[in-house]
Amino acid sequence: MTWRILKFVACIGGLSMLLSSSAASITISAGQTSIIQPPIPLSVAQLQEKAAAITVKILSTDFLGSGILLNKQNSVYTVLTNAHVLRADDPAYHIQTPDGEIYKANVLKNMNFQNYDLAILQFYSIKKSYSVANLGTVPKVGDEVFIAGFPVGEESEKINFVFIGGKVSLVLSKALEAGYQVGYTNHLEKGMSGGALLNKQGEVVGVNGMHAYPLWDAPSVFFDGSQAEEKLHQEIVRLSWAIPIDRVVQMMDKFEISNSDFVIKINRPELKFRANN
Repeated sequence: MTWRILKFVACIGGLSMLLSSSAASITISAGQTSIIQPPIPLSVAQLQEKAAAITVKILSTDFLGSGILLNKQNSVYTVLTNAHVLRADDPAYHIQTPDGEIYKANVLKNMNFQNYDLAILQFYSIKKSYSVANLGTVPKVGDEVFIAGFPVGEESEKINFVFIGGKVSLVLSKALEAGYQVGYTNHLEKGMSGGALLNKQGEVVGVNGMHAYPLWDAPSVFFDGSQAEEKLHQEIVRLSWAIPIDRVVQMMDKFEISNSDFVIKINRPELKFRANN
């Protein structure tokens, strides 16, 4: 009888291991089965509030563009923006946070973004705490998305935060020059470069940076140097573009600076990269 009981317990244990390894999205606890639900879509007001809390201004001698509060570790904040935003003026750079405070920012020059239009800044704040982004995955064609940032108005000197809705219209199989791959109908304006592309759950799914209808009439060139066919080119120029956040995280995950004891953990527990503080 004892042998039969032990054999039965061993079978149950083996079945539990099989279930846990083959169904990562299912949690088995105390005889109860529950499915982990995806993030709940937020209202437009909630999305706008969340976007405003993670969007910053990049400053030099003047306003340069927008940025995303990507991470916080030990009072050091990491901001993601476009490389072309920083090229608009020389350092020193500063970050203006959503509460109006201004902090001196350092550029992580050793970050290898492989010619993608991306840059990382860091600043230190011990007195105040700021929200940081939750990261999502590449959106699909037809998904509702939102862009956030600070457009520069020609008729007004005041630079206000804006939040604009739209839909994903095109996801390219390979990236354009500088890494742009997600095309959407939202009207991206000058000054919003470096801001977030968000999904309905408030997760950052891309980094804005290329607006529709560029001033110059040039072919659409892919990252590998090839050119898009004319029909595709006409679709591309009608859209605004973002670099997918998945690609950003992949490049950050490979980044490491020797003799550095500061570790930044992205908002996915399995990913991390090292950086100076």
